[in-house]
Amino acid sequence: MEEIVNKVAASGLETINLEDYFPQGETLVFDMKDHLFMGMILKEKDFRAALQELDWTPFQDKNVAILCSVDAIIPSWAYMLVMTYLEPVASFALAGSIELLHAVQFLQRLQTLPIANFVDKRVVIKGCGDLPIGALAYTEITRLLKPVVKSIMYGEPCSTVPVYKRK
Repeated sequence: MEEIVNKVAASGLETINLEDYFPQGETLVFDMKDHLFMGMILKEKDFRAALQELDWTPFQDKNVAILCSVDAIIPSWAYMLVMTYLEPVASFALAGSIELLHAVQFLQRLQTLPIANFVDKRVVIKGCGDLPIGALAYTEITRLLKPVVKSIMYGEPCSTVPVYKRK
């Protein structure tokens, strides 16, 4: 009987699953609209009072996107003021959409990738998963790896698309 050889395992390919670097934890929105006069105007005194009286515990250990969902003029200092309340309780917060928050967190987490472990390796960036990875993460992992690897491929070890090969 002929021995079955796992050619994928013997290929020396290193696989990176970007889902391992996907932002973790629950994400909430802090909508400035909820603290505007008539839902449209920021009155400094009222805004400050509303923030002081707000129960911030729902944001404890959460990722928070600070945004305004209505067409209102919000001064930059207002976002800064909200951050002074969120910073001590939230896991992570920024001004922008949930998509931007996840993108920034993704970039931060990819910076922890031990690039030195991939020197002169053939690397497959895993495709097809359950999480919405997005082009930003794929381009960032390519930027990080290209200077050190022999090659970068996309997909699964048994079926890859070549992306980069060192000459």
